[in-house]
Amino acid sequence: MKFTKTLLATTALTVAAGAATAQDMTVVSWGGAYSKSQLKAYHEPYSAKTGINIINDDSSAEAVAKLRAMNEAGNITWDLVDVEAADAIRLCDEGLAIEIDHDAMLAAAPDGTGASADFGSSIVSSCFIPQIVFSTTVGYRTDMVGAEAPTSICALFDLDKYPGKRSLNKRPLANVEWALLCDGVAKEDIYDVLATPEGQDRALAKLDTIKDQVVWWTAGADTPQLLADGEVVMGSTYNGRLFSAIAEQNQPIGMLWDAQMLDFDGWIVPAGLPEDRQKMVMDYLFFATDTQRLADQAAYISYGPARESSAPLVGNHADLGIAMAPHMPTDPANATNVFVTQYEFWADYRDDIDAKFQAWLAK
Repeated sequence: MKFTKTLLATTALTVAAGAATAQDMTVVSWGGAYSKSQLKAYHEPYSAKTGINIINDDSSAEAVAKLRAMNEAGNITWDLVDVEAADAIRLCDEGLAIEIDHDAMLAAAPDGTGASADFGSSIVSSCFIPQIVFSTTVGYRTDMVGAEAPTSICALFDLDKYPGKRSLNKRPLANVEWALLCDGVAKEDIYDVLATPEGQDRALAKLDTIKDQVVWWTAGADTPQLLADGEVVMGSTYNGRLFSAIAEQNQPIGMLWDAQMLDFDGWIVPAGLPEDRQKMVMDYLFFATDTQRLADQAAYISYGPARESSAPLVGNHADLGIAMAPHMPTDPANATNVFVTQYEFWADYRDDIDAKFQAWLAK
């Protein structure tokens, strides 16, 4: 459903006026330190401005399946959903998210640059409103890896040098790329190999070599907790979760940046919302995705803002006072060997590889 010019004008006026309302808005995200950063940077100031009560739901990992079910039932109970780029493409292709006119619906940069130019290549789908640049990477217990801390992603597969449990995402993304890389596939060939059944089997065979030492996680907060409890020696999660454990909680954890999987994360607006709820969501997005608000989030978690105009505004951590730029996945010192997640590949192959991965897990 696309907005009319009248609705766009009304939205802008409502944002500017900050009209009070007793409405609730259900925002779906990832939980933990990430949702806390959204609460501080977006939700609390927006609620103070408008009176809208934001209800947090931590179901983003299941967003595609749940939105499919809601659409089938004709009952959309979520107002706004935080998803990774590849899932945004899938939801858009399936008609489960509305298309966005970024320049008309979102705030321009302070110098007048339109939102579409300011977000640039992070707009991977016409339904996607980018928010952050993040990475999936690996943390390890500094007191459990011996005298030589790991420097390569392939330490995940080296049970001789680094014995002990690992924690990995209970989804294939990142796991299969790392498995092929550590099985000798050149980085530039990985997605071509992964597009074939033989390549998928090869990735799973590599993962088989550590399968009995893996604790599988479904929430980004799981690995930091498993590391803090000493239940795993290393494990994957999102770089911001590791930053929180290391810098805010002083856990004996190190971060491995090698072969980090760079990705975009952002919002989609579910298709099928009543007009009043859709207008409320767009009010929120106009506010929450402007240049200052995206920079504000970086004061609470080490994810880079998706707007170019926000980057110069990234300063110090809100509580610790430390500079945040060196902790971003895009900092040159951290980005010497990165994967850029191939969103279109995962949008096309996700369902098939997911099914194959889950069948392998069940063996």
